Amino acid sequence: MWAVFALEYSYNWDLGFLGVEPLTFTGLVGIFTMPMIHGNLSHIASNTLPLIFLGSTLYLFYDRIANKVFMQCYFIPSLLVWFIGRPFYHIGASGLIYGLAAFLVSFGIFRKDRKSIIISVVILLFYGGLIYGVLPFNRYVSWEAHLMGAITGVAVAFGFAKSKKIRT
Repeated sequence: MWAVFALEYSYNWDLGFLGVEPLTFTGLVGIFTMPMIHGNLSHIASNTLPLIFLGSTLYLFYDRIANKVFMQCYFIPSLLVWFIGRPFYHIGASGLIYGLAAFLVSFGIFRKDRKSIIISVVILLFYGGLIYGVLPFNRYVSWEAHLMGAITGVAVAFGFAKSKKIRT
């Protein structure tokens, strides 16, 4: 993410066209690249810490399923935005962040084991305010990516909740 941003900044490139442009053939590339593209330093900075914290939490506590969860939260929100998003380029890692946060919170609710519930509470304490990001308050922010990330995270948590592959 930062390497892409550094290239964009160093060469004065605008890679926004690599975001998801809903319902267009060329916008399909964004399903793969959207989380890597950021509009400015403030945008990437605001995505970095949550991504590091949530990603580290996922890989530390749920290492056996972490890759699958991460990949689903990376691709599915972007795909869903391609289907339902407003007609502009959607960029940034927010869909992934919302997916990871929703997974970590929902997993504790669905799984109902002590460790998962504690993780849920900690994530809620740090990121409970994310809920407001799924509402269309700012026309320049892809609330669709936030909402699709949250829905994806809940669905993935539900799917893995009864899995025997998880260390608790």
